[in-house]
Amino acid sequence: MIELTFPDGNKKAFETPPTGFEVAKSISEALARESVAIQLNGSTLDLSRKIEHDATVRIITTRDPEALEILRHSAAHVMAQAVLRLYPDARLTIGPVVGDEFYYDIDMESVSETDFPKIEAEMKKITAEKFPIRRREVSKAEAMALYRDEPYKREMIEALPDGTISVYEQGEFADLCRGPHVPHTGFVKAFKLTKVSGAYWRADPNNAQLQRIYGTAFFSKKDLDQYLFFLEEAKKRNHRKLGTFLDLFSFHDEAPGMPFFHPKGMVVWNQLLEYWRQEHAAAGYVETKTPIMLNRTLWERSGHWENYRENMYFSKIDDFEYAIKPMNCPGGMLIYKTRLHSYRDFPIRAAEIGLVHRHELSGVLSGLFRVRAFHQDDAHIFMTPDQIREEILGVLNLVERIYSTFGLGFHLELSTRPEKSIGTDAQWEQATEGLRAALTDYGVDYMVNEGDGAFYGPKIDAHIKDALGRTWQCGTIQLDMSLPDRFDLTYIGPDNEKHRPIMIHRTIYGSIERFFGILIEHFAGRFPLWMAPVQATLLPINDVLASFAREQQKRLAEKGLRCEVDDRAESLNKKIREAQMNQIPLILTLGEKEKAAGTFSVRTLDGKVTRGIAPDRFFGRVLSHIKERKLDSISFAG
Repeated sequence: MIELTFPDGNKKAFETPPTGFEVAKSISEALARESVAIQLNGSTLDLSRKIEHDATVRIITTRDPEALEILRHSAAHVMAQAVLRLYPDARLTIGPVVGDEFYYDIDMESVSETDFPKIEAEMKKITAEKFPIRRREVSKAEAMALYRDEPYKREMIEALPDGTISVYEQGEFADLCRGPHVPHTGFVKAFKLTKVSGAYWRADPNNAQLQRIYGTAFFSKKDLDQYLFFLEEAKKRNHRKLGTFLDLFSFHDEAPGMPFFHPKGMVVWNQLLEYWRQEHAAAGYVETKTPIMLNRTLWERSGHWENYRENMYFSKIDDFEYAIKPMNCPGGMLIYKTRLHSYRDFPIRAAEIGLVHRHELSGVLSGLFRVRAFHQDDAHIFMTPDQIREEILGVLNLVERIYSTFGLGFHLELSTRPEKSIGTDAQWEQATEGLRAALTDYGVDYMVNEGDGAFYGPKIDAHIKDALGRTWQCGTIQLDMSLPDRFDLTYIGPDNEKHRPIMIHRTIYGSIERFFGILIEHFAGRFPLWMAPVQATLLPINDVLASFAREQQKRLAEKGLRCEVDDRAESLNKKIREAQMNQIPLILTLGEKEKAAGTFSVRTLDGKVTRGIAPDRFFGRVLSHIKERKLDSISFAG
């Protein structure tokens, strides 16, 4: 007799060991049809797996979020099977699920997106055949024989420990895999191949270059269509294309992975920093600046020379070795040590917009999202142990204020002590509980990533959510128990004895370059008025009014507005259309009527046109809108 316990506490007995499918069917035929897999004592298994012992069980259906990963894993197998039918000489490597998509790395002739329709057509044949997807356990020797003509599979098998190996079969196709999978290929109905790129076997440039074919899959065509719409929208918002079109930044072969910011890009950059400085000054921070190149001995003391050297750039000056900083922290330690500190000085909140360099492989560089030279909005907070909770809470409140200004939601994740770490159990307990207490005081739900902290301390990560619902890890709050020891940082306590300060590393923008790129895509290049590189453009309706437009430009500039005049010999409609494409928030047309009445006619990016606006009303609305850093389109109605 097998007794199974369900999530609601109900129990059900079976006279003989049932499969997961039989368990689902015993509840209802409808549940069985929607079942994808089972969770047995916390482990996710195929529906065909027999349950040999009493256990807790949960039926995973098409409505459960983890079902999509199982479906996409099966879709990767369907795609690989289709590729082998069309390209018999292809050799398979691995095919994992990554986020909302799957891919398969295949050693084969070059393919492009123009080949996708025939691969998808073959995939549809395979799904229409509804091949049962069966798991088979084989010995290592049997697996080597099964894949005698598959060099990549054999290499993977050789690396596995002795014992049984699982193989999944569907029709004529068999793949080395841990599983689980959907019951049959007919589940893979709504799918789409999305892109192809090159990839090296085991990410080693010395190995063969493979074709990495990406795709996605959903349980319904509606969900697939929504995702494909999301991809198209993401393409429109691509910050690299918009950055070029809006003349914000560029990249050049003379400095790979190091962005060049153009005048318009610098306007946005400076607005980000001006706002950052305003908020930090109000929160009690002081600003510092440290050199970008420091002596090797400093990096040895900080531990970077030993643990991070492969990511650093170096130089030799007067027979001494120097490194360009990959992080700001060690320089901040030197500033702290320039004078003696008392507990009465604490907390010390020292912030730095520091330029750092990290050697990233050329294959992972990605616009502003992954660069080799970038600025971090670092801050190092020095405090006593009893100030941890209050200081963490202060940072969380600052994070919320800054992100909300850009219309960005966020969630928090707490990462605890990893397997390899420094510091005592007591130090880790104190630090982790300080973070937990601050999160409790902050009053929002948060995720816990057990064992995912830095080796020197626990941390809180802030993951922002943009207008498309994508999440980006930007802000981080880390408690460090390593650098204060390595640099022998001390303060004089109330007992007149030396003590070790508690130190927090924290960023909010993170990499300012990356945050800039995120904002470009979040706003789709349509920055709010206060951030816009050009806030207003003046369009005289004829050449006679060009000088009047210049007078008005000077008038707007005196009020602090960033404006330009477009007096080209083009039609007014064309100039309006181009201003809209360039995402200029205020388009002012100037005719004889506006000149005679001394008023403005304004078109905003939401398509609204308001005529006859008196100067006081215009400047009052605009300057207030900018001062309050509003995100919505400005209105002159009412």
